[in-house]
Parts: sequence; structure tokens; C-alpha cells
Amino acid sequence: MKKVTGTSILKGIAIGRILFYQKREQQIKPVKVTDVRTEKKRYEEARKTAVLQLKELQKKAEKEVGPMDAGVFEAHAVMVEDEDYADSVLKIIETQQVNAEFAVAITGDDFFKMFSGMDDDFFKARAADVKDVSERLIDILSGKGNAGNLVNEPVIVVADELSPSETIQMDKGKLLGFVTRQGSANSHTAILAKTMDIPALIGVDIKKEWNGKTAIIDGYLGNLYIEPDKEIYNQMRAHLEEDQKAKALLRELRGKEDVTLDGKKIKLYANIGSVSDVASVLANDAAGIGLFRSEFLYLEAKDYPSEESQFQAYKAVAENMAGKEVIIRTLDIGADKQADYFQLEREENPAMGYRAIRICLEQPEIFKTQLRALLRASAFGNISIMYPMIISVEEVRKIKGIVESVKAELDAQEIPYGEFEQGIMIETPAAVMISDLLAEEVDFFSIGTNDLTQYILAIDRQNRKLDGIYDSHHPAVLRMIQMTVENGHKHGCQVGICGELAADPALTRTFLKMGIDELSVPPSLVLPIRKNIREMELGE
Repeated sequence: MKKVTGTSILKGIAIGRILFYQKREQQIKPVKVTDVRTEKKRYEEARKTAVLQLKELQKKAEKEVGPMDAGVFEAHAVMVEDEDYADSVLKIIETQQVNAEFAVAITGDDFFKMFSGMDDDFFKARAADVKDVSERLIDILSGKGNAGNLVNEPVIVVADELSPSETIQMDKGKLLGFVTRQGSANSHTAILAKTMDIPALIGVDIKKEWNGKTAIIDGYLGNLYIEPDKEIYNQMRAHLEEDQKAKALLRELRGKEDVTLDGKKIKLYANIGSVSDVASVLANDAAGIGLFRSEFLYLEAKDYPSEESQFQAYKAVAENMAGKEVIIRTLDIGADKQADYFQLEREENPAMGYRAIRICLEQPEIFKTQLRALLRASAFGNISIMYPMIISVEEVRKIKGIVESVKAELDAQEIPYGEFEQGIMIETPAAVMISDLLAEEVDFFSIGTNDLTQYILAIDRQNRKLDGIYDSHHPAVLRMIQMTVENGHKHGCQVGICGELAADPALTRTFLKMGIDELSVPPSLVLPIRKNIREMELGE
């Protein structure tokens, strides 16, 4: 048995086999082969495996995001079986006597350039499909683990680092937990781990040879056990069973009000990152969705998601929530949330750079596409729209002007939309200081305590070396929250918190005393926070 330690992201126990995940290499090197027939057979077997994987992904996607978005996997399967593509790979293997991986890489590059250079938009879009299919085939041929394709059995993913986009694409039903060398307790990937309710450790000195071995994550003490002995295994198994019993007791709180012993009520909502997370929201009986991070629709895509694909996602969430409020945050890309096709330039300080609403206002066509999808979906449920990284009244007025232009377009096309509220994230000190002015422009505030804390304290939340002094309970942070509540309420503006502090039980009483109207937390924490609220008395 080997024990290593790290920083725990979520209290909990995970027991399972390790999958060591490696990012794809940028270059595939040619390897001379003598048995061309066997190499061709390797390629044909990889094609069959790829088609099976894609059919499984299509089934999963149809359940989670609907048949329209799932169609991409069908298109990829067609590409895998394309005879022109296959003939090129086989010809390269035969004439150059090279490994199948290299032949696929060369063919993929050639087809990508061919499609990219065409004038027809349909064929240009096929270029991204070719790239994805080629990478999948190379992964299969090289035997490398792919975090997005955990289709065989539940595993603990071990990696040097995981980006938010890699994390969100994992099969949540097969992901027991993850362990990384890099990362910060305040990163978006860490936040996703909490949303997905899986134990995770960061800052661990990982080893490639752990691949395939049995391991245990102890999220309470921050320990990782590799090939645990019988005593530790039995202890952790008992601990896991206790956790499951505790969760069963919490489920008895389903259907109960979120109200203190002395009658103070609050709305207890949940944060999500994808359509599939709604199941967890409903299972944990949240009163609504306080933050739908729409950027993950972009992070999961190979190109800008269409209006139709976004509409289907927002509509599905709204319909599933059956009239409960769904607050959808508009695109918050940038900083540690990167999508290659945005082609964002490298910045010295991306957390305070070109991101979120700044991109949307600079590139209004991207913004309008999302707004059209959101407004159309508002006809199918109780949707509210929220804008991130606001620093001025002028920004809000400009946004509202764009929204009015989108409404006019939809009216002209006789496309229906419903009533919807508009709100903003309060996550910059500038927004706090002018919150009295901003409250006159919008229907609600949602305080993003993660970014707000880093800007107030001048501490990069991605820097693990600073985790020890990243103090979200700092008096300056709490005073700014209080100021936001007071200014919002003076002008009839509802105020909620959707950042990590909303789920901090040590501050629940403080927030209720401040007059916070709504707390939005990871779905798995709704019932624990409800229990906390129902057992407290605020007094005078």
C-alpha cells in the first residue's frame, strides 16, 4: 500500500480503479513497420471501436441534450466509415510502411486542410469533424485513456491537470473521483467537482504506473491510497456506507420548506453546468436553478454552438424544471475557461482581461445568437437571464439595447418568447460600489463570491500557492456583500449569492441576517444547507 496526500476539494470517499489520463500529444511520429497487413488490420479494428464508441456517445447525448445535438456523433461515425478517408490511411500505411497512427494523422491533416479551404460553409464545418475523428482514432490506436470516453467501468481519473472543458465532458456516471498534480481549490474545475458531487484531490505527486491499480480517495483527510491494505479498505468502505446513510436521512428533507425556526424564509437554488445536471437538481429538491453556466455549452463544442442547439438545451432545462425559476448566465468564457475556436490571445492577466460580457459586447453576433436562443426558450418555462463581469451602468444599458433589438427581430419573424427577468452578476468591486445605480437598471443581483473575493483581495484564485491566504471570510468581502444587499433592496432588487460562499455553512446565518433572498449551491449541498437553515434561529 502507498499513501499520498493532497488538497481535498470535496468531502467524500471514492473507491475504484485508476485511469491515468494523458492529454493528446501534439505530434505523432512515424514508425517504420515491416508487417503492413497487420498494421492495416490494426487500423480496421480501430475503426470498428470508434464506431461503437460514437454510438454509445450518441445514445448518452440523446438522453442528456436531445437528438439534435446528439446528431454530431452520428456524423462522426459516418466520417469514420468514409471510404475516401479509409483508403487514404491504408494507402499511406502500404506505400510508406508507417504506423497506423501516423497514417491517420497525415490523412486527418490533409482532409482538414481540404475542407477548411472550401467556400461552402457546410464543408468548412466538416473540417472540425475530421479533426475530432482523427484524434479519436489515434487515441484508440495508441491505447491512451481519453477522459471523455470512460465507457467501460467506473474509474478514478488521475491526471497532471484537467481543464474545465475536459472535466465537463467526462461521463459523470462512470467518474468516481479525480486526482491531479496541478490545480487550485478555487478553480472552475474544482467547482465542477462539487457540482458533480465527486471527491477530488489536487496537488498530488501522481505517477503513471498507478494506471489500472485499485485506489481510494479520502476526501475528508486529503489522502489517496494506492492498492490499500485490507484494514484501510474496510475502514473506507464503512465510511462510504455511513456517507450513503447520511444522504438517505437528508433525503427525508425533500419537500420541506427552507425556513428557520423563527420563520425566516429563503430561496435555496442549485448551480449547474449542463442539461444533465438537472436530474441532480430535481433529486435534491432545489427550489430553482440560480446559476446555469452556459459557457459549458461552448466548452463542450468544437465550434460556436448554433442558436438551435442552444435553444434546445435551454428549453430542455426550462421544461424539466416545470415552472421553477432557471437563471441562465450568458457566455462567461475566458481566464481558465478557454475554447480554441474563440482564438483568444494570450494575456498577462486573463482574470482581468478580455472575457465574459466584454467578449459579448465586442462580438455582438455571438451574443445575439445566444440571446435569441434564450428568448425563444423563455416561452417554455420560467427563464431569467443574467450577465457576468459587469462594471458599469453603461454596459447594462448597452446589453438591454441589444436585447430589445433581438426581441424586435423575433417579433418580425413571429417567433414567440415569454416574459423574463434580467439580472447581473456582482463580482467586481466596481459593481459593488455602484450597486445602488445598477439596481435601478435590473431585476436582480447574484453575487459571484469567487471572482469578487479574488478582486477584493488581489489574490489569483488559480494560484495554489495562495490558497492559504485566499480568505473568503475576510471582513472586506462580507462588508461588500452587505453593501450590495442594502443597495439592492433599497431599489426593489432581489439579491442572491451563487458563488462558493453560498454553500459555506459557517456563513448561512450571517447571510440570512444580512437579508439575502436566495442562495444557490451545488445540487448535492441543497439538502445539507436546508437542514442547517431549518435548525437555526436568527433571533433579534
